[in-house]
Amino acid sequence: QVQLVESGGGLVQVGGSLRLSCAASRNIFSFNDMGWYRQAPGKERELVAGITRGGRINYADSVKARFIIFRDIAKNVMFLQMNSLKPEDTGVYYCAARDIDDQAESGQVWYWGQGTQVTVSS
Repeated sequence: QVQLVESGGGLVQVGGSLRLSCAASRNIFSFNDMGWYRQAPGKERELVAGITRGGRINYADSVKARFIIFRDIAKNVMFLQMNSLKPEDTGVYYCAARDIDDQAESGQVWYWGQGTQVTVSS
């Protein structure tokens, strides 16, 4: 059973920074891709940043030039460095990983962490 454990959330003022971590129970390069999602109160969960096994990265337009997704091979951890935080960045942030699996009904298997709260106060 794959486990993803996030940490690093908290309360920060506008303009501040936080670094989220996602520790995986399996080699992070064994996943087809990984990413960070967030869910704000009353809103749907959305992709914040994603990274493929090969290192291709994409960001939501709202976080480009402020957030950085990266991996530490030695620690087997994926990070999300969040800078210049805004109140609209508030939400629960989830780490996710995806496998391509022909045996699965949808052809893929998703794994999710429990989420970590990020609150940006003004």
